[in-house]
Amino acid sequence: MVKKDKNQHAENVDECKDKSEENMDNVKSDDVQDDVAMSDKVQELGEKLAELNDKYLRVYSEYENYRKRTAVEKADLILNGGKDVIKAILPVVDDSERSLSVITDEATREGQQLIFNKLMATLHQKGVKAMDALNVKFDENLHEAITQIPSQNDEQKGMNVDVVEKGYFLHDKVLRYAKVVVAV
Repeated sequence: MVKKDKNQHAENVDECKDKSEENMDNVKSDDVQDDVAMSDKVQELGEKLAELNDKYLRVYSEYENYRKRTAVEKADLILNGGKDVIKAILPVVDDSERSLSVITDEATREGQQLIFNKLMATLHQKGVKAMDALNVKFDENLHEAITQIPSQNDEQKGMNVDVVEKGYFLHDKVLRYAKVVVAV
């Protein structure tokens, strides 16, 4: 009976070995399939990561451009915020200059000159500068030609010979074009 048990045991051991080898083959086959599936999953996740990284870089770039653009717009608004008010004051400046040229009473003239100087100093602090347009070459970016007159000599051709209305800059940008008479 012991021999029979040993034979039975040997058969059971052989049977277990066969089953374990079969299971090992199945496990190896499953591992290969799992490795292929994992490789595909890793590649898919890598592509998704690249896509998300690209989207992130685009959004970040758009935000940086927006931030820079708004900073420039804000600076421009601060510099030129009072442009309309200053432009509306320029006719008053013109009238003050004309009144100074015709006042004959010295005391009145002196008082008017003090007020005018104070007004011009305030405008200068805000970035307003008068344009020099008399006896300079006509520049369509700065001057507006009201009329043309014949020149008296060749040196005068293309030059501004009279300023009808002064031009002004606001922070080096033209606030009002100078109205001039040009010699041709």
